[in-house]
Amino acid sequence: MKPDYENLTSENIVAFIGDIFERRGGEEYLGEPVTMAEHMLQGACLAEQQGEAEIIVVAALLHDIGHFTSEFGTFSMEDTKDKHHEEAGAKVLERFFPGLVVDCVRLHVAAKRYICATDPRYLSELSAASIHSLKLQGGPMNPAEVEEFERHPNVKEIVKVRYLDDAGKIAGMRTPGFAHYAPMVQRVVDAHCGAPAA
Repeated sequence: MKPDYENLTSENIVAFIGDIFERRGGEEYLGEPVTMAEHMLQGACLAEQQGEAEIIVVAALLHDIGHFTSEFGTFSMEDTKDKHHEEAGAKVLERFFPGLVVDCVRLHVAAKRYICATDPRYLSELSAASIHSLKLQGGPMNPAEVEEFERHPNVKEIVKVRYLDDAGKIAGMRTPGFAHYAPMVQRVVDAHCGAPAA
């Protein structure tokens, strides 16, 4: 039985997330040729293959966890076509994960808008589903938004996770399951919250 969100701790958050991957990971990922779990696992796998730090692998793994908002209790979200999954995910993770992971989750949509504004080639390579969601999310940033985004202290890492997000849409790609990443996720949680006493 999964714990209530309000009763989550640093000791059971990883099992809670793993349960979500197990039960709901097979859901469609917004018209892409992969499921939700495949998408997030591909991002993590690609980060690991590129030799990224564990914190980036974990951020890539969890960036879209907010799509499962019904798992986390009721959030005050506007009833629009854009459900602001990035903010929902960040609210879930901020109790347990370092700011870098939370920023990569909260700002991965903004990062898409930023890269679209600064790299025309990127915009031309987005999938049809991603272009559709871009319109709902406000389109490419304007110059003032670009300037503000570039001042964020974690901008390089946020953009890196965004590229991993975009890369994780490969039909048939084989990746490790969540269990492979669970110890890594727990290490990131423990480093932030303090490991429980032995």
